[in-house]
Amino acid sequence: MQDLTQKTGFIALVGRPNVGKSTLLNTLLGEKIAAVSRKPQTTRTSITGILTKENCQYIFLDTPGIHKPRTKLGNMMMKSAFNATADVCLVMLVVEPLAEIHPIEKELMEKFQKMGVPVVLLINKTDIFTPEDIIRTIDVFSKAYSFRAVIPLSGKTGDGVEIIFKEAEPFLEEAPWFFSSDMITDQPERTIAAEIIREKLLKLLDKEIPHGLAVVIEDFKESEKLIDIRAEIFCEKASHKKIVIGKDGAMLKKVGSFAREDLEAFFGVHVNINLWVKVKENWRDSEQLLHTLGFRDTEI
Repeated sequence: MQDLTQKTGFIALVGRPNVGKSTLLNTLLGEKIAAVSRKPQTTRTSITGILTKENCQYIFLDTPGIHKPRTKLGNMMMKSAFNATADVCLVMLVVEPLAEIHPIEKELMEKFQKMGVPVVLLINKTDIFTPEDIIRTIDVFSKAYSFRAVIPLSGKTGDGVEIIFKEAEPFLEEAPWFFSSDMITDQPERTIAAEIIREKLLKLLDKEIPHGLAVVIEDFKESEKLIDIRAEIFCEKASHKKIVIGKDGAMLKKVGSFAREDLEAFFGVHVNINLWVKVKENWRDSEQLLHTLGFRDTEI
């Protein structure tokens, strides 16, 4: 017999690049499952985060930052972001306290209006903006759209994040949970490993290399006390390959060391990482290479 006291629903986190959606998702879950970087467009596909609190199961979709795509990868990212807003019980529009509405945010609100989906406004990064900035932003957005709620918060510090659950609960449906209560993501372990390795690359190579990096887990062997990972890092230029490897392999070792720390904390066992670097020119604009690297247009 089904327990109808259980409640659940899908919630899409949507916004422009670099507004802090992935940081917010990781804070909501208390675990790192999404790559975080100062670089925009860090998230490339919709990543599902699951949090079960008492009788409620919240299923968050962290979507790629909405932007004007310039490559085939960019087009896939936008399909992923817009598709994630279909059939959700609630959309959370994440913005910065800039007291102005970007054209892309205006376009999103027009789309949400046509869909008839309820929308909550999350004003992120309150830890680095003034109260006056936040008040002006609330005023500007509230005049432009009828939000179900407006929540100022900091995904980085966690301030105000708990309010999200209170505001989202009324939109959940009474239905059996989709996932077991101890799950925090539906992403395969390989995907989590690739995300964390790519995050370290983005952070350590923030100034040297743009977004032309991809990580593919070629081998993932798991035993009771050890996970052995072989990952290939793809870049677009031979000059980038030298930078990723670093002098005497120093940069690659640093990436592996930092990634191992996070992966061991996530999986709870020792992790061994072997990293290899390869060049695939213009991979972001090659449909064949994108499919080889695990990006599937049909899936998003």
